[in-house]
Amino acid sequence: MRPEGRRNTQGIRIDPEAEATHEPRQAVLSALVKHKPGVLAEVSGLFSRRQFNIESLTVGPTTDDEMARMTILIEEPTPGVEQAKKQLQKLVPVISVTELEPEAIRRELAMIKVDGEKPDDINAVADMYGGQAVDACDETVTVEVTGSKQKVDAAIEAFSQFGIREIVRTGTAALERGAKDTQ
Repeated sequence: MRPEGRRNTQGIRIDPEAEATHEPRQAVLSALVKHKPGVLAEVSGLFSRRQFNIESLTVGPTTDDEMARMTILIEEPTPGVEQAKKQLQKLVPVISVTELEPEAIRRELAMIKVDGEKPDDINAVADMYGGQAVDACDETVTVEVTGSKQKVDAAIEAFSQFGIREIVRTGTAALERGAKDTQ
């Protein structure tokens, strides 16, 4: 008796799971890595070779001088996210890899340099978004805003009324909520 299911023109059964299309989702991967030169290049090379789409990647020291934490925001279908975690774990300088919960605390930083003709209005908008002026001269004001991606996006939109000259943004930094440690 032959198994049920669709077959291709050669009579080979088609696996419905393999044929299914998976919707991409955003995943935040937290990787604890050895704090040494070349690790970032190794990790980004892996993602490039495997054609994973990195939305943002941040790296910073931890409480242990021997380790750094990479926070990698990727947008992939679920099988791709699982594959990215497995491939990342195989790299020698990687100590551990965890996918953070969707409720994890995520923050970005943006510095926005705008035309400085209306400094009082600029400061009012900065206050609205919990930002602050970090540099000012006769021609420009640079404001720093920290928060969720949506908050930073909204702040940039609000500052556009003054004429944005430059923007620089960090990637996502993230930690698990509450007492739960981020591996």
